[in-house]
Amino acid sequence: MPTISIFYGIIIRMYCSPGEHNPPHFHAYYQKYKAIININKCEITGGNLPPRQTKLVLAWAEIHKEDLLADWKLASEGQLPFNIEPLK
Repeated sequence: MPTISIFYGIIIRMYCSPGEHNPPHFHAYYQKYKAIININKCEITGGNLPPRQTKLVLAWAEIHKEDLLADWKLASEGQLPFNIEPLK
């Protein structure tokens, strides 16, 4: 699962496999926490993160929604997604 962005100790990854299950999503990791984030809704659909990291990840996802959907398309076709600019 390639890393597509890292910011404030949060690692963002996306699976690369043909036919990856919908809805479009990515995985966020922070210390011992992990969460699955729905790209279209910009909400956590599985797992959890601490409140501060949740706000950061969801804000980043909203800003980069188009990039994330483009990465999802690549990943679901078995191609490597491109890196996305971290939150600054």
